[in-house]
Amino acid sequence: MILLIILGVLAGLCVPLQTSINTKLGGYTKSPILASFYSFLIGTIVLIVINLIMNPQKLTPSFMMNQEYSYVWFTGGLLGVIFLTGNLLLLPRIGAALTVVMTVSGQIIMGIIIDQFGLFNADVHTINLGRIFGVMIMLMGILLMNYKKKSARIITTKSQHTNYWMILGIFTGCLPPIQTAINSALRYEVQSFYLSALISFAIGTIALFVLSLVLVRRISFSLTHPEQGKIKPIYFIGGALGVVFVTTNILLMPELGAALTLMVVIFGQMLMGLLIDHFGLFNTPIFKVTSRRLIGAILVFVGIVILKLF
Repeated sequence: MILLIILGVLAGLCVPLQTSINTKLGGYTKSPILASFYSFLIGTIVLIVINLIMNPQKLTPSFMMNQEYSYVWFTGGLLGVIFLTGNLLLLPRIGAALTVVMTVSGQIIMGIIIDQFGLFNADVHTINLGRIFGVMIMLMGILLMNYKKKSARIITTKSQHTNYWMILGIFTGCLPPIQTAINSALRYEVQSFYLSALISFAIGTIALFVLSLVLVRRISFSLTHPEQGKIKPIYFIGGALGVVFVTTNILLMPELGAALTLMVVIFGQMLMGLLIDHFGLFNTPIFKVTSRRLIGAILVFVGIVILKLF
């Protein structure tokens, strides 16, 4: 159990790294959707190679022809794309901190619902006072880590409908737990979490390809940037980090349950976010770790421990 929790934290560390790298790539594509397309494309290629090594028999025409193609084959990847697009809409309207709080809240709520009712063939982990207390402690920690004084908040586009955008944030936050649950169900259908991750990435790649053609109207990008210089190979590893994140989630959810899997992954995201902010990694603005943010991280950890105990 402890090793699985550590694995979940390590998977969570990949998310802020992936976001930072994709942001760098976005400087060359001049479109976050196009950057995400190439990230998903690289992830798909990586997963094809992994599947060819680990279970090549599952990529044969005979295996594919004998499958019953239910909704779980197509839904997981699409939910990932919707979540991504939702964040692109939210960030300039309600700010980064509030986007994190709203989407994480949605993830926690949906994770508990999936556990409570065993949705998408997930194992049932019934709710109790201990688990509710653990979730509340974790939410307090997240709020402490992301809260900024009004004067320090940066919202690039003024919106007269902030409450509606916050509701959208909770809704989009509900999607990743559903995606993980669906991908886990697909894992049992194809008897491989490597193949289920590949299917999810492939569907997401196709969806982003279509979005790029419709919204961006191109898939080409420049190899040089006025400020960043020539593009570096490291800017393409975001897809590989996404592979680690998605595959680990598929592996962990049947073992830890939806809520606890989300908690440990979110904790990993928060830790890496603190490191990136504190040291200004990838040329990001430096925001030193304060006592408030440190207390928030400790509360998140305490919430995870309480959830594990109950």
